[in-house]
Amino acid sequence: MSEARVPVLMYHSVAAEPNDATRTLSVTPEAFAEQLAAIAERGLTPLTTADLAARWRTGRPLPGRPVLITFDDGYEGVHRHALPALAGHGFPATLFVSTGWLRGAHDTGGGLDTMLDWRQVRELADVGVEIGGHSHSHPQLDRLDDARLCAELTRCRDIVADELGALPLSFAYPYGYSSRRVRTAVREHGFAQALAVGNSLARRAQGPFALRRVTVRRTTDTAEFERLLDGRAIARTFARDRALTKGYAMVRRTRQLPRLV
Repeated sequence: MSEARVPVLMYHSVAAEPNDATRTLSVTPEAFAEQLAAIAERGLTPLTTADLAARWRTGRPLPGRPVLITFDDGYEGVHRHALPALAGHGFPATLFVSTGWLRGAHDTGGGLDTMLDWRQVRELADVGVEIGGHSHSHPQLDRLDDARLCAELTRCRDIVADELGALPLSFAYPYGYSSRRVRTAVREHGFAQALAVGNSLARRAQGPFALRRVTVRRTTDTAEFERLLDGRAIARTFARDRALTKGYAMVRRTRQLPRLV
C-alpha cells in the first residue's frame, strides 16, 4: 500500500482589505468560503494537526481523504471571517499563534496587521480549533543562539498554557525555517509535532517535526486550489518559490555561521 500523502493547507490572513505587509499571503473571505466548499464537495475530511500526527504515531487509520486547514500568526480575520465558514461545514482547523503579536497583556507590538485578542483565541479553541505555538516574537529560529531560542519557545508555550488552560501540542516554524537544533528544542519544550512549509504534501516519513505544508495565497484560484487538494502539479506550481527559497537559504547559511559558532 502506498504511503498516504496529506495536503496541509497553510493560510495566514483572511481579509477583504489586507495591508501591504500581509496582502500576498492573505485570501478574501469569499475565496476562503469557496475553498471550504471545494473541500466538502470533494469529500475530504479535515483533521487537526494533533489528530493527524497522533494517528501516524499510533498507527490509527486515517480517513479516506484527509486534509489539514492551518493558519499562522493569529490575524483577526481568522475569527471574523474564517470561523463562521469553518463552523458552517463543521470543519476543525489549527491556529498557530505568535503570542507576542496577539492583542492583550503579552503584546510586543510586532503584529503585521490587526491581530486576534485572547478572548477571540479562547472562542476559537472552544469550538474545536486547535491552538498551536508559533514562537513569541516570530523570529527566524535557526538564527537564534540557544538561550534566545529557549526563551522564544518557553514564552510561547507558557503563555498559551496560561491563557487557555492546556499546553499546546503542535508548533509551526516561523517562515518555515528550522534545523536539527531547532527541531530538537521544539521537542524538548513539550511539543509533539511541528509543521514546516516545503510546498509539498505531508507524509509520515517526513517525521513528526518536519511535516510539510502547501501555501494558499491571494493569487490561488479555484483550479490551483483543486490541484493542491488532489496533489497534482504541486512541484510545478511552486517551482519559482522553491528556487527562491533555495537561493535565500544559501544566503542565510552564510550569514548564520558567525552567529552560531
